[in-house]
Amino acid sequence: MTNANRGNKDTSSAKKDAGQRTIALNKRARHDYSLEDRYEAGIALQGWEVKALRAGRLAFTESYAMVHGGEVFLHGAQITPLISASTHVVANDRRTRKLLLHQHEIAKLIGKVERDGYTLVPTAMYWKNGKVKLEIALAKGKQAHDKRAAIKDRDWARDKQRIMRKHNKDA
Repeated sequence: MTNANRGNKDTSSAKKDAGQRTIALNKRARHDYSLEDRYEAGIALQGWEVKALRAGRLAFTESYAMVHGGEVFLHGAQITPLISASTHVVANDRRTRKLLLHQHEIAKLIGKVERDGYTLVPTAMYWKNGKVKLEIALAKGKQAHDKRAAIKDRDWARDKQRIMRKHNKDA
């Protein structure tokens, strides 16, 4: 193997490790809430949870984040343990997990949630530099008429694109 080939092998693995890989997206959050500010938080996990996330065993459409005692916690996220999980560890798939944020970010979130009536909703979970990150958003619930308007706007944008493609194809 030449030195040039070894160099290519190292750079391809470095690119794979440095990139971000999505574990799961919460598409329901965009439909049910109007999302405003987004924050990237670390998440405190146990070893079996990390292995399960590598296998993509996460469901967090019904989850939410809450502030307790100056710290932020994720409630309702389900990480299903692998069958090969250790027998000496009791796996609780819906346990409350601590989110790791800077103190000034937590202070902002406390102000928005307690005074302005916002909700903290997880929108995405992904790998970043070998660590699991969770994107949470400050959100306000949408009313039924807001949801209908959003669907109507999305359908019109799709129809408009279709009309423009047809018009450009004919020209």
